[in-house]
Amino acid sequence: MKWKKFLLQGGTASLLSIIACLIYQEIYTHTFETDFAAVLNITGIVGASILGCLLISLGYVLIEKWNKSQWIGIFNLVVTGLSFASVISPLATTLPLDMESPELFPGLAIPMHFFPALAFFTIVPFFNEKKQ
Repeated sequence: MKWKKFLLQGGTASLLSIIACLIYQEIYTHTFETDFAAVLNITGIVGASILGCLLISLGYVLIEKWNKSQWIGIFNLVVTGLSFASVISPLATTLPLDMESPELFPGLAIPMHFFPALAFFTIVPFFNEKKQ
């Protein structure tokens, strides 16, 4: 995997993750009539999605560089485990006292922690080179 492919794959996954997060945020916000923009804003969503997808893509580059393709499954398990571990952060977040319905915040934030990995795993087959 070349660096150009790494950036393209990570960037494509980031874009897919950002779109999914923003659509989910809109649906959640309108369905439950909540607004957590002060805590979870577009800049944070975009930054987290880009960082997450580029880190996953970097992992794939390193695995390919070291010719350890048998490690892909283990790496995917690590990424999934880290996604699960990261949900502690929204659960531990202390929201401002004046925020309405703070109990709904985890329902908005937790699913977004899985979107970068989900987006990346979705686009991986489109970037795999066909072997003949």
